[in-house]
Amino acid sequence: MASGTVQLHRVLRAPPERIYRAFLEPDGLAKWLPPFGFTCSIEHLDARVGGSYRMAFRNFGNGQSHAFGGEYLELLPNQKIRYTDRFDAPGPAGQMITTIVLRAVSCGTELTATQEGIPEVIPTEMCYLGWQESLEQLARLVEPEIQE
Repeated sequence: MASGTVQLHRVLRAPPERIYRAFLEPDGLAKWLPPFGFTCSIEHLDARVGGSYRMAFRNFGNGQSHAFGGEYLELLPNQKIRYTDRFDAPGPAGQMITTIVLRAVSCGTELTATQEGIPEVIPTEMCYLGWQESLEQLARLVEPEIQE
């Protein structure tokens, strides 16, 4: 049974292009998406409408992992990403849909993330916590202006 929805809003000091890339490049995604205490391995990522992805998060403390994947539903370069998430069995059942909207603002990019269809067995507050940690790591990846 799917029931929960979370919505988050952030302003990042980075251009939309860099944030968009961080969602679609495997190395970037593996760097920021897993919440604190987890690592991420990406099995495949085909970033195109109709393309799919598959990855796993591993709890660094106890070694347990859970795999999930989905399909890209909508990709508007530097503006919007919409994709599905489905856990592998024996994980929670159901399909979630995540929508990321990026909008250039004077100091960088406004990001809105909405995740719908969160399975009832996952407390909504845990999703908020995980997203907050992930978005903090995203900021650390995309905000630095590193000169070579």
